[in-house]
Amino acid sequence: MTKPIASGLCFHMTLIPGDQVLTTPPTPTPTPTPPLPPQTPPAPAAPTVPTSPAAPTSDAPAPPIVYGAPPAAVPGQQLPGPFLGRPEAQALPADQQFHPGPFCRFCGSVPAVPASIRGHQGILVVMRFLKLTGPFCRTCGIAAHRNMTAKSLVEGWWGIASFVINPLTMLVNLPQRWKISRLAPPVPGAPGRPMDPGKPLYRRIAVLGFLVPLLVVGAIAFMAGRDADFADTGDCLHNSGTRAAPDVTVVDCGDPDADYRLLGKISDTTDPQACDIYPGTTAVYYKEYRSTRYVLCLVKLGGPAPSTGTAPLSS
Repeated sequence: MTKPIASGLCFHMTLIPGDQVLTTPPTPTPTPTPPLPPQTPPAPAAPTVPTSPAAPTSDAPAPPIVYGAPPAAVPGQQLPGPFLGRPEAQALPADQQFHPGPFCRFCGSVPAVPASIRGHQGILVVMRFLKLTGPFCRTCGIAAHRNMTAKSLVEGWWGIASFVINPLTMLVNLPQRWKISRLAPPVPGAPGRPMDPGKPLYRRIAVLGFLVPLLVVGAIAFMAGRDADFADTGDCLHNSGTRAAPDVTVVDCGDPDADYRLLGKISDTTDPQACDIYPGTTAVYYKEYRSTRYVLCLVKLGGPAPSTGTAPLSS
């Protein structure tokens, strides 16, 4: 049953046995929403002009200028780059954290300088050219130069050409050593441990290697002084061979082995008759080898002269 109650509203009633009445609330009529007016998009905000920071006062220190920094070290991680995988990877000290390098190749310390230290080994006709390249800090550079020079002093003389190449190699190292010696000591706390310089060269037994060229030159000079090719007038000679195959050497005139005294030497001939210009000649020694030709006019010492003319000694 529907009964009008008021204008615009109505109720619906349903009779239920037992004289109970249930009432359904009225449903409100939706009110239409008026349309919104068109909105204008907001204007873009004006760019913000950054303000310059206030100039530091005279009491505040200016911030440091950072030009570069070494790679950060992580415990247990091998460092790349100039450290070449050194296992002692640690954090660098404060005064190294912003150093632009170069860093020492062997310990990672600063300051360092690029340099190359060379060495030489000679074995008869075989030669080896050694080279150790930096950058080096002062400690590692001195150690590398001492070790390389010590090896060259011991192993660098025993080849034919090495006798000349080895001293030249050590001379080339001197400017490199001078450049390394000008560095300041390495900063403590580097990722690796610097090389041990060891004893100076003059306190090592390898320094005796400097005697090798002196001994060789002395031996050559000694043998040349005994060669008949370099005999002078008045020298005494000894023939340790035979008359047909003589082996004539220069000896001291007080030596018991002295056999002859040289009266004169005539070059560019092998004619024994050329010694006729030296009266008293009792023996003649002549030699022809390639472009070398000469005659030595000799007189016998401590014995009778030959009964018939001169006694030629051919070589």
